[in-house]
Amino acid sequence: MTTGTPPPTAPRRSRARTLAPLAVAAWAVLEIWLLTVVADAAGGFTVLLLLVGGIVLGAAVMKRAGRRAFRNLTETLQQMPGQPGADAQPATGSGGRGNGFLMLAGLLLMIPGIVSDAAGLLLLVPPVRQWLGRYAERSLERRMRTASPGSFSDAFQQARIHRPDGKIVQGEVIRQEGAQPGARPDEAPRPPLTP
Repeated sequence: MTTGTPPPTAPRRSRARTLAPLAVAAWAVLEIWLLTVVADAAGGFTVLLLLVGGIVLGAAVMKRAGRRAFRNLTETLQQMPGQPGADAQPATGSGGRGNGFLMLAGLLLMIPGIVSDAAGLLLLVPPVRQWLGRYAERSLERRMRTASPGSFSDAFQQARIHRPDGKIVQGEVIRQEGAQPGARPDEAPRPPLTP
């Protein structure tokens, strides 16, 4: 006979994790139904051309966005201190913004289906990408503010001071002029080790 300890309960699933599989299944059913409707209206060859065209256009968009992201990364690394040409003025403009949404647009175009193609084509419109970028940025900032007060650097600093064993070590290192690294101020300097 067991004593009065209740069995451990599993943590509750979030609402998003519960509804995500249902949403994916509904989306797949909708895509298949729309493809059959278009095939009945325009013919199977037209649907095949739409699917192949979406894959080709999506691949081209992803390739372009990937090249742009790599070019922006290269320019950023070349502008780091100590690199040749670091004195040059940074490039202005928003050439580096929106690559993520362009890649998402390419991915949506490559996924077979009418709804995903329409969403991918909508993401190719620059004002839509800019609006979504601003919305995502505001949403991320709001969530970070509500999660923990302070800036991102404060959160990074807090993460750095926690040791793996769970102890918190706060403090700073003060180096004295002329002191060797690793030497204590109360000890006399040691002679070098020679064989």
